[in-house]
Amino acid sequence: MASLIVVLLFGFLAGSQAAQSIEPRERNPDIDLTTPELIAKYGYPVESHMVTTEDGYILTLQRIPYGRNSTSRTNRPPVLIQHGLLSQSSDWVVMGPEKALGYILADAGYDVWLGNARGNTWSRKHTTLKPSSAKFWEFTWHEMGVYDLPAVIDYILEKTGEEKLFYVGHSEGTTMSYVMASERPEYNDKLRALISLAPVAHLSHTKTPFLKVIASAGDQIGWLTKMMGMNEFLPHSYLYNLMGYALCKDKAITQEICSNFIFLICGFDSKELDASMIPVIMGHDPAGVSTRTLLHYAQVIKSGKFRQYNHGLLKNLILYGSVVPPQYDLKKITAPVALMYGQNDFLADPEDVATLKEELPNVISYYKVKDDQFNHVDFMWATHAKTLLYDEVVSVMNKH
Repeated sequence: MASLIVVLLFGFLAGSQAAQSIEPRERNPDIDLTTPELIAKYGYPVESHMVTTEDGYILTLQRIPYGRNSTSRTNRPPVLIQHGLLSQSSDWVVMGPEKALGYILADAGYDVWLGNARGNTWSRKHTTLKPSSAKFWEFTWHEMGVYDLPAVIDYILEKTGEEKLFYVGHSEGTTMSYVMASERPEYNDKLRALISLAPVAHLSHTKTPFLKVIASAGDQIGWLTKMMGMNEFLPHSYLYNLMGYALCKDKAITQEICSNFIFLICGFDSKELDASMIPVIMGHDPAGVSTRTLLHYAQVIKSGKFRQYNHGLLKNLILYGSVVPPQYDLKKITAPVALMYGQNDFLADPEDVATLKEELPNVISYYKVKDDQFNHVDFMWATHAKTLLYDEVVSVMNKH
């Protein structure tokens, strides 16, 4: 966590100074484009949709209804792609046509919907609460699974007239789906298949330093963040655009620092990350998340259990009727599940994925990416993600 703060401070200073000398022609224009603007730029149709959850959060979806070389909306099964921690919908289009999963699925004949979880750049509205309110941020991936995904899935099925859809989740997007399918098991019948990229339920073997630091600090971190009013973690701002360009552009002496910082969190791999794309990525991510979401993951690490949020003894008794939170019953996940993992993933460690596989009753695919250096962010941004991973995703979907 300390190293993160140092990098951000350094980036602020360097970015602020460099911003004055940046020539417009030097900047990749994709840095400043929104998700719909990116999709339109590369010749794909795009729609934006708003969905209100049962507890009042207003979420934004982006839709690619068909591919670049087609205008037909018929016979196109819907697929919802859900981002991971600190991310947003642009993750699935930022690498461009023939490389990004959103475009690949649209070109493969699917009706693509890109989700945005509550609290990120695109989903910062509520029917009664404002992001400046601490109460707005009183959620974790539990609420995302119990409220966000059901609302989004029902909306997509209503709009498309379909009875089922495909779900592709990455990282936190997989966690949300396990919460939904176990806590609201009726939604299993609305899933053609649940495809998990870098699945995160168990975290006993995670190597991600900043989550392990939070876990070791325990309740003190939660108390401190609450006292300091730190309800939101890493919301996106123009500062990251400046940082990404000033520190991470080609020929910058600090470009290797950018790469190594990403690797420190997600697993080392210099081969699959195109360093010249880091400024574009940082033009969109990080996209913000509630501090409580990070604390929930830290609790999973500390307890060794995939269970609901620990509010403390008294509140646990009131909410759960027990001093400890209940575990999620993964046996209730009856939808077909494909688990796809990387050997070099610091967050979704292969041993934890193996544990998850044994707990799920209907695993249809257990796929290890055929590159032993494939890490957590490679699932989104790897140069050869199509041949290493996305072709397998399409293959699994075509069979179901």
